[in-house]
Amino acid sequence: MPELSRFYGIVIRMFHKEHQPAHFHAIYAEHEMLVAIETLDVIEGSLPPRALGMVMEWASLHREELKSAWKRAEHLQSIGKIAPLP
Repeated sequence: MPELSRFYGIVIRMFHKEHQPAHFHAIYAEHEMLVAIETLDVIEGSLPPRALGMVMEWASLHREELKSAWKRAEHLQSIGKIAPLP
């Protein structure tokens, strides 16, 4: 699964040709969650509270880039990289 970003031990990934709704995977240690890009709702899974807060902050800063990456993934194109949380 291609990696979009990595920060503070959190890895953000996105599959090619993935199911709707548009989403990304956030992985932290043994935890994983799926987050809807449009609403930033957690679709499935969970992260510890601190990691969850960082993922949501990052996603809100990069929502348009996430939408673009999703469109590229749907067409089996390179999803690129998105800057990490500072």
